[in-house]
Amino acid sequence: MGINLDDKKIVLEVDGKQVEYNILFTFDCKDTKKSYIGYSDNTFKDNERKTIYVSSYNPLSEEIELEDISDPKELKMIQEVLNKIDSEAAGN
Repeated sequence: MGINLDDKKIVLEVDGKQVEYNILFTFDCKDTKKSYIGYSDNTFKDNERKTIYVSSYNPLSEEIELEDISDPKELKMIQEVLNKIDSEAAGN
């Protein structure tokens, strides 16, 4: 398992299997003082939208570990970022 931000890939163990994800974006948030990474396994949901995962991480750590996000305020902020990215991609 590993994360290489330069290669734009993440390899994670999921249900005992190694799964490769493409890194879609990273961003920092001054309010939470955290860094975030968005990534996808290029699957699509029932609504035909690409499945995107977002985790926080410490970019200064030698071994980057992804952290789950469970704080409702953080989740709301991330949803706003995803909506902005979606809007910009659509040309709005």
